Amino acid sequence: MSFSVRQVRAPRPLRALAAVLLAGALLAGCSTFSDEGRAQYERGQGENPDATGTAEATESAKPEPPYDVRPLLDPKKKYLGVAADGAPARMTAVQDFAKRAGKKPNLIEFYSAWGDQYEQQLVQNSWDYGAVAFIAWEPFKTSLKDIASGRQDAYIREYAQSVADLNLPVAISFGHEMNGFWYPWGTKKATAAQFTAAYKHIHDIFDDEGATQVIWVWSPNVTHPMPNVKLKPFWPGDDYVDWVGVIGYYGATGPNTYKTLYGPTMTEIRGFTKKPFIIAETAAQAGERKPADIESLFQGTADRDDVIGFVWFNFDKETDWRINSGPLSEKTFKKQAANPDFGFDVTKP
Repeated sequence: MSFSVRQVRAPRPLRALAAVLLAGALLAGCSTFSDEGRAQYERGQGENPDATGTAEATESAKPEPPYDVRPLLDPKKKYLGVAADGAPARMTAVQDFAKRAGKKPNLIEFYSAWGDQYEQQLVQNSWDYGAVAFIAWEPFKTSLKDIASGRQDAYIREYAQSVADLNLPVAISFGHEMNGFWYPWGTKKATAAQFTAAYKHIHDIFDDEGATQVIWVWSPNVTHPMPNVKLKPFWPGDDYVDWVGVIGYYGATGPNTYKTLYGPTMTEIRGFTKKPFIIAETAAQAGERKPADIESLFQGTADRDDVIGFVWFNFDKETDWRINSGPLSEKTFKKQAANPDFGFDVTKP
């Protein structure tokens, strides 16, 4: 969330329950696997060309394949996402959002602090509802330097192993809004080189552990609060990112159209990558302009083929970001969400 309005985080849920395994069908597409990650993936399919023995023995020893996230990376339709109070530990707020929006969200975002275990039950709850879990992983309890140097490897490996064990797709955004100055991993206490080194180190460990179920999200804040901070130095590279998760809110002041809020940031990013955009966090501040802001968000996202959806921050904290902050706002959101371009079955993208 942009520094200018919000400094809150959703409460972190309880520790996870037992994992539930679920395998997916293998489909064609692109990926951000490294060579080692690809080798892990192929071994999971029993396709190791160096393996010896009969075909029958290979088949009998074949493990469940990792869930193939590739069809989810650039779907034909757009994600309608939400971050909601208590979700996905409790789904009451998501169900209320769906009722008011007239459509179920298919992406559910929540926040996890560095040091927390991978919350398998929350990912499972999201999937059972019909949505992909989206974790904003916040390194409050360590430094980017320590992550990149390997001092946190035991924790990262345990986390990655839990991802692989659950075997469900999950989007992970590490160190979001890194181009801002309001977080410990931001520009006041860390460098762009330290961020990219930490991000890539985490990704590489996940590949080493065969945790290829992750959709990797790189989430800068929109650039207007800090126009002199260039984004390219923070870019880990196309091999390390699946979604560019731009974060930007419609506030009472500042840019108030899709073009002015997101346009400069997206244009800058298109100078170094063609990866699909997703608006990783957004909402509109309560007030007379909110219905117009909601319409701007939907229409702007619908008009761009390279934007695959958004996540609405549906909280009443410091200001009422919820879609039902006023009757006209709720009515407008429901009308816009009826667009068939938004929402799809994540199990059959």
